[in-house]
Amino acid sequence: MPKLGCREGQPLTATERPLTKDSLDRACRILADRDPHLGVSYTRHGTPPLWKRRPGFRTLVQIVLEQQVSLASGRATLKRIEATFGPVTAARLAKAGQEGLRSVGVTRQKARYCALLAEASRAGDLNLRKISRSRDRDAMSALTAFKGIGSWTAEVYLLMALGRPDVWPAGDLALAKAIQTVKQLPERPDEESMRVLAQPWSPFRAVAARMLWHDYLQRDRRVQAP
Repeated sequence: MPKLGCREGQPLTATERPLTKDSLDRACRILADRDPHLGVSYTRHGTPPLWKRRPGFRTLVQIVLEQQVSLASGRATLKRIEATFGPVTAARLAKAGQEGLRSVGVTRQKARYCALLAEASRAGDLNLRKISRSRDRDAMSALTAFKGIGSWTAEVYLLMALGRPDVWPAGDLALAKAIQTVKQLPERPDEESMRVLAQPWSPFRAVAARMLWHDYLQRDRRVQAP
C-alpha cells in the first residue's frame, strides 16, 4: 500500500485556505477585472454558487464513479451502492468487495478502484483527514499515489470537498466546453492548452473554474451543477 506523503508542519498558505462566500466573491471581482472574457461572464451571471461536497471517503468514491461519465450517471451508481450496502464507508465497501460492487452495476475497473481505496482507508494508508490539512501539492501527491485517483479526481476533490482556491481540473470536459465559449476559441482546448490558458488566473484558478462552470450551466440549464 502507498504511504501518505503529506509533510507535517506545513500550514496552508493564504491562497490555499478554503473558499468562503466572501472570499469567492472577492476573487471573482479580481478575475473579472483581470480578464475581459471572465468580466463579461461575471457581468452577465454574477458570482457562482459556492458548490461544496462534504470531505471524506464517500465524496472521494463518488468522484471516482463520475470519472468519464455524467454527474447524473455517477450519482445514480452511488445511490445503487447505498441502496444495497448502506451509506458508503470504507468498511462497507471493503466488505462488499469488487464482486459486490459489480453486482450493482459498477464497472469492473471502478469496482477495483473503490475496493482498493476502501482497504487503503481501513489500513490507514489513505488518510483524508490528514490530506485536508495538507498543502495543495502534498495533497495532490498523496491522493494520486492510489490506483484509481488521477489528476482530475484529485483536483476535483480539492476543489469541491476542500474548497481550495487555486486547483485547476484541466481534464474536465464541461470546463473545456465553457472556456471555449467564454474565450471564443475556434475549437475546444486540449488538457495541455487548458493549463496554459489558466495560468494568468492563478492564484484563483479554482474560482475561474467555478465562474466558467456557472457560465456553462446558465447557457444550458439542462446540465446539473457539480
